[in-house]
Amino acid sequence: MLQFGSPDNFVRNSIEDMCPADVMERAADPGGSEIEHTAEDMIAAIRLLKREKNAVILAHYYQTPDIQDLADFVGDSLALAQAADRSNADIILFAGVHFMAETAKILNPQRKVLVPDLKAGCSLADSAPPAKFRKFIESHPLHVVVSYINCSAEVKAMSDIICTSSNAVCVVNSLPREHPIIFAPDKHLGAYVQRITGRELLLWDGVCEVHVDISIDKLKLLLGKYPGAKLIAHPECPQHILDEADHVGSTSSLLEFVQRDPANTFIVATEAGILHNMKQVVQHKKLIAAPAYADNACACSECPYMKLNTMEKVYRALLDETPEIFLDEAIREKAELALRRMMALG
Repeated sequence: MLQFGSPDNFVRNSIEDMCPADVMERAADPGGSEIEHTAEDMIAAIRLLKREKNAVILAHYYQTPDIQDLADFVGDSLALAQAADRSNADIILFAGVHFMAETAKILNPQRKVLVPDLKAGCSLADSAPPAKFRKFIESHPLHVVVSYINCSAEVKAMSDIICTSSNAVCVVNSLPREHPIIFAPDKHLGAYVQRITGRELLLWDGVCEVHVDISIDKLKLLLGKYPGAKLIAHPECPQHILDEADHVGSTSSLLEFVQRDPANTFIVATEAGILHNMKQVVQHKKLIAAPAYADNACACSECPYMKLNTMEKVYRALLDETPEIFLDEAIREKAELALRRMMALG
């Protein structure tokens, strides 16, 4: 399900042309030193650059609340890929992690795709180095290769079809049962799909550090504290977390579940950034981030790569039109074939 920014965004967009001149002057250079600049100045500056450059901002649910509220589209990997594919903007700024921006570039080779921070990578994508993955699939030549979208462009180019956590079951079920399947790179999502479909999958040994960092012991204590709460979990979580869950699904599926389910308290086992959007749509319900092993500031599981992006970096990326995503065309074309096969399934 594609989510748009908050209603406040639409109000800001509608009055942008009515901003006083002094605000728009500050917006043109929010990094200046002579004037004390506010968050509103930064927002105005980014919106001004978007309008001047015909740019669109896509943001994942795991981004910080200020970036989510500013974005033109907020969603999970599938919705963002679809939004990128539909875009007619000259510039796509992708506030997420590197593989997501690569996906936008794969689908939009003629458009400029920017990221706020090139260091915003992904532990799961990094778990499948292209050279090692090539050797792996070459040692299993009869297997169809299904790759989770959380992988590099090079791995996508070696794949027969891509999937997301929203449609992984559908993608696997679309393949003839007589064909053996490699599923990469997330072994926990692969194991979940294997249980649901009854298909035997050859799993690559990769994990997402955010979801494996959720503590089952702390989670059980939390469930004891809130006996009426429902646990909802992303399928990148290990099986011992999913076994405790009342609902398992992608970030969009989790968001839909809290809206339709009558329960008033939910413990959310995925990256804590999703809670911002959830709180907007179910303001009357209690939402609790599942606890992590690490004792961090939020006592939850956060993706350090997602949190590298900031409003200042979004502004600078639009202003300077860098960092930009570049892909080898041969790799891009092969990766696009695998992505288009997924998107053709709906």
